[in-house]
Amino acid sequence: QVQLVESGGGLVQPGGSLRLSCAASGSFASINVMGWYRQIPGKERELVAQISWGGSRRYADSVKGRFTISSDNPKNTVYLQMDSLKPEDTAVYLCNADYRDYLTRYLEVWGQGTLVTVSS
Repeated sequence: QVQLVESGGGLVQPGGSLRLSCAASGSFASINVMGWYRQIPGKERELVAQISWGGSRRYADSVKGRFTISSDNPKNTVYLQMDSLKPEDTAVYLCNADYRDYLTRYLEVWGQGTLVTVSS
């Protein structure tokens, strides 16, 4: 079983920056993809950024040029550097991982979420 531990959320003023971290731990054979989603009450969960363990990245159009996703593969950790934050970035940010277990099953796990509030 895999657990994801997120950190780095908080309150920041518009134009400011935050860095989120998400570390995967537990028993698994390999990670395929890790990413960040966000949830705003009353709206659908949306993909913010995703990175494969091979290095390919994808971003939501709304964050391109402002957010950067990166990974530390040996530490099974993914980071989301968020710059030029806007009030509309306010949401609960959830970490997600697609991984393969030792039975060669491809599974998915979610973190608990971390709140990011952008406000003056």
